[in-house]
Amino acid sequence: MTEPKTPVDDSLPLIGWREWLSFPDLGIPGIKAKIDTGARSSCLHTHDYEIFEKDGAEWTRFHLHPLVDRSELMLTCEAPVVDRRVVKDSGGHEEERLYIETTAFLGKFSFPIQLNLSNREGMKFRMLLGRVDMAQRFTVAPGRSYVASQDLHCQYDVPNPQ
Repeated sequence: MTEPKTPVDDSLPLIGWREWLSFPDLGIPGIKAKIDTGARSSCLHTHDYEIFEKDGAEWTRFHLHPLVDRSELMLTCEAPVVDRRVVKDSGGHEEERLYIETTAFLGKFSFPIQLNLSNREGMKFRMLLGRVDMAQRFTVAPGRSYVASQDLHCQYDVPNPQ
């Protein structure tokens, strides 16, 4: 299956190859994301999750370490499960993943987003922003970083490592 070719729209806001995003509805004040035009869907790190029922719907409670090398900082998030899909990772391995929906904030921009949950503990970025969620919204400048989110200062109440 090939995706339709989309012409470049120079009027779209510019973002770099990495940016800070926040997800207030999930209680995530900031997470560094790789802007990954090679990934179809967006992915959020979790090192574990559980499924439960709430108001007759399937929900997930998941935990994440939002900052690399700061394992003492752990957030607990809850969201309704909107889908389960098999995803092929960059190594060609397939796994079924949960999908949730929320609102993403990237600098002054906000937009609805679907995120699949996967363990990214060994990766440099706890999140990937995939092309489905950036298409028709942003133009990516691959040689630049934090173009739209340079003013985001993430405050986590944890001491700096010694």
